[in-house]
Amino acid sequence: MDPQTALARLQEPALHDLSILSISEPILNVASQNHRSPSKRYSNADKISQTPASLAADLTHYQELFSKLRFSYVEQVTKERFLRAVTAEQPDFVTAAENAELEERLRGEKAALKQKKEEVREIISALEEQGRQLAKRYEQIQLQTSQLDALPAEITYLETTIESLRQRQEPEASDPEMRMPLQPTRDLLNDRERELRNVEMEIEKLTAALPAKKAEVVRLQDELAPIQMRKIKAVEEAQEAKRRREHGGTADELEEEGRWLRGVESSLKAMLEV
Repeated sequence: MDPQTALARLQEPALHDLSILSISEPILNVASQNHRSPSKRYSNADKISQTPASLAADLTHYQELFSKLRFSYVEQVTKERFLRAVTAEQPDFVTAAENAELEERLRGEKAALKQKKEEVREIISALEEQGRQLAKRYEQIQLQTSQLDALPAEITYLETTIESLRQRQEPEASDPEMRMPLQPTRDLLNDRERELRNVEMEIEKLTAALPAKKAEVVRLQDELAPIQMRKIKAVEEAQEAKRRREHGGTADELEEEGRWLRGVESSLKAMLEV
């Protein structure tokens, strides 16, 4: 079923006239045909124009009226029975056994009546709950009908917007990743995010290890400082010795010590015949 047909069916007048009186009108017509009364409290126009508040007021009125009528009926029947018993030529005498039997039957009828009342109360509660649910569903249908009524205009507007965006769309990019469909683009984005998370984890690990590395660097610098000083001193001495040799100066103590060590080494090799 297309949206236009569904909207037309939802907008039929018969679907909007869902009052209790309109729904119960066929039943009331059948009842009025079987039991015609010369006087009516309301006309058809009055029934259609009734509101929930007026119906509730009528219901309360009839409940009070029937309660009074029941009391009057019981009172009248009791009086008639008493008068018949008094004025009868042969009054009926009731024995205690008959009274006990009557009371027993009366208790049974009262229990049955109480059970019937409870069943009727449960049925009324179920009907009220079902009525509330139907009212909610009817309101939802009304809301959805209004939304469906506005849907064609929104569809037309969106189609116009899409066409306008297509006309203003920039030329396709040369990068294949910029022309990928939606799902591959999402997959690629997930891969990039996963790689980014791995890089961030690696950065966190390196950041956590950075203080230990700094401490190790400081320790190595402390150990390297004396060696560096000795290196600088040795370089300076070597440069000084080279300068002296270039200027024809006498050998310094270092050169003499070197010659002495070489002589000692040669003597030891000769003695040991190495």
